Amino acid sequence: MLKRKDLEKREDILAPYAQKSRLSKGRFYREPEHDYRTAYQRDRDRIIYSTAFRRLEYKTQVFVNHEGDYYRTRLTHTLEVGQIAKSIARALGLNEDLVEAISFAHDLGHTPFGHSGEDALHELMRDYGGFDHNTQGLRVVDHLEERYSDFPGLNLTYEVREGIIKHSTPFDSPRPAIPFESKGSPILEIQVVDIADEIAYDNHDLDDGITSGLIKEKDLRKVKLWTEKDREIKRRSPHIKDEVRKYQVIRAIINEQVTDLLRQTELNIKKFKLQRPQDTVRIPERIVTFSKTMQGLRAPMREFLMENLYQHYRVVRMANKAYRFIADLFNVYLDKVEQLPPTTQGRLKKEEKHRVVCDYIAGMTDRYALDEYKKFFEPYERV
Repeated sequence: MLKRKDLEKREDILAPYAQKSRLSKGRFYREPEHDYRTAYQRDRDRIIYSTAFRRLEYKTQVFVNHEGDYYRTRLTHTLEVGQIAKSIARALGLNEDLVEAISFAHDLGHTPFGHSGEDALHELMRDYGGFDHNTQGLRVVDHLEERYSDFPGLNLTYEVREGIIKHSTPFDSPRPAIPFESKGSPILEIQVVDIADEIAYDNHDLDDGITSGLIKEKDLRKVKLWTEKDREIKRRSPHIKDEVRKYQVIRAIINEQVTDLLRQTELNIKKFKLQRPQDTVRIPERIVTFSKTMQGLRAPMREFLMENLYQHYRVVRMANKAYRFIADLFNVYLDKVEQLPPTTQGRLKKEEKHRVVCDYIAGMTDRYALDEYKKFFEPYERV
């Protein structure tokens, strides 16, 4: 039978720059260690069983939940990020358990209705500390989740919490606060999750965009990554069905990016002579990166998605409608806080009402927010 100390010893085969669970900076509230799970395995399990994680099933990526049941949600996206990140971590000799925990936690602070919901709350909270989903994610795991009698939140390890607050992509700009404000780059496990998030976003939004009909394949001819892989698939399987071909092209693009990433990251690790996890702090640039060639190939695909999907008139309509939903709900609750559920009202004794209302809305699923909106603004809807 393998106990925790045996599992920790197994981590000795990891790369010297990997974060070992026994060397974690620990938890805010001291707890006895588990007999059969490492600290990071325990964190991953706590995240999976959290309310915020389950709600990701009905939170939007790009398409609002009721637009169709095929499109990615925050939950399916999170699982896809975890799969890509874990594959990268395994190849680089990093701590897979830590990468998985950060992957599962990285979107816990997201609002309903994707980035439009976040934009709305940020504007509404402008004079009250603002809003961003990294900070909210840390707030969820440190404060809002109620699972234990001895402490608030999930009491996760320092490294997982750092991965939440320092999550960085072109859509996410971290605002780390004490004790996470150190300069330099975060540990490699955090960097892996960040770039796996980008890979998942780009390729799976491309998939959803084609499936929805908002993206036409003929327009993808200007995207070299797509055309090269599409040509390869057609040459190898000339009679392949279109639906299968689309899946295989996207799969091939992901594989191409991950392979390039692994090769370039290995070169970067050797260049900077990394020997410990903490060595990344002295390096201002990211270690887990694509080659310049791949960056050049990815840029047109990202520009294409921005022009043809994220700025498509139907997506803009969805986003604008969602913005109004969030703003109207916020103002209704703020005007008369007695309309909040009793458990949420109880927090008003200790916390400022704008933040309490913000937390309540941020925790909603798309479906719940729409139901609440109907109750307030449709006169014949039961409340």
